[in-house]
Amino acid sequence: MAQMSESTEQVQNADRLWRGFRQEPFPDSLRRATFGGTHVWLLELDIAGCVLRWLDNGGTLDSMNSILLQSSIKDLDRVIPEIDDPAAAKYCQQLHQLAVLVSRNLPSTK
Repeated sequence: MAQMSESTEQVQNADRLWRGFRQEPFPDSLRRATFGGTHVWLLELDIAGCVLRWLDNGGTLDSMNSILLQSSIKDLDRVIPEIDDPAAAKYCQQLHQLAVLVSRNLPSTK
């Protein structure tokens, strides 16, 4: 029973973070930004899709989206230190926080 309440709390926290995140506009400085061939707007799109699926499914993701989310987190880990616009870096850190929260109980895809 504790697992269920922890999962419910995780979904509620992610939903709250998601609603707050969606209020933030995508930073202009990232619209055409690429870091090592990674387009930041595509990362945002991939993560947003995974988060929405996860929320819609009550805290679960299929294996394909789980792999996509975990790969996107690794890409953000690499990209964030390269962003020199503080507002854009903060935006990406919030996206990263949300993605990590959603991925917490997903199977590992090393």
